[in-house]
Amino acid sequence: MDWTAEAEARLKEIPFFVRPAARKKIEKFAQDQGITQITEATYEAAKKQFG
Repeated sequence: MDWTAEAEARLKEIPFFVRPAARKKIEKFAQDQGITQITEATYEAAKKQFG
């Protein structure tokens, strides 16, 4: 899955030890929505859904 630089930067705000799990959840969220690129907006939508 392709990530924009802005979305990658936001992902780096997440502690390193949970980052891989967060990445998978965000990518699954995007895939379920039919999204092929993770943008900052996609990141925010996933974050809002998962809390």
